[in-house]
Amino acid sequence: MAILRVEAKKAGDEECCGLLLGYGEQIEIAEVAANVAVNRRIHFEIDPFALLAAHKAARGGGPRVLGYYHSHPKGHPVPSATDCEHSTGDSRIWAIIADSEVAFWRDSGNGFAPLALRVVD
Repeated sequence: MAILRVEAKKAGDEECCGLLLGYGEQIEIAEVAANVAVNRRIHFEIDPFALLAAHKAARGGGPRVLGYYHSHPKGHPVPSATDCEHSTGDSRIWAIIADSEVAFWRDSGNGFAPLALRVVD
């Protein structure tokens, strides 16, 4: 998941974001998406065209949208109050990058549960 750290570093003081794609429960691809939020320093909003394109590709047999990633340039790799407000209970994975650390969380609908990560080459 080195690409997540690279993207967070490139974004600097703004939040980066993107999609976590794969099959079953295995993340195969971290796909960069534009952050279209009004204030990218404290919020992220994944470009809806990128999200729709990913869902369309999945319907055609491509990898499914397993989750999302974003960075906290001035925070910690834990869900913020704003992140928790957007918890939907869809069980998707959220990766949060801060200070070169990446933490993974499961959206439970009333917040997030931490996940262990295992990198497989």
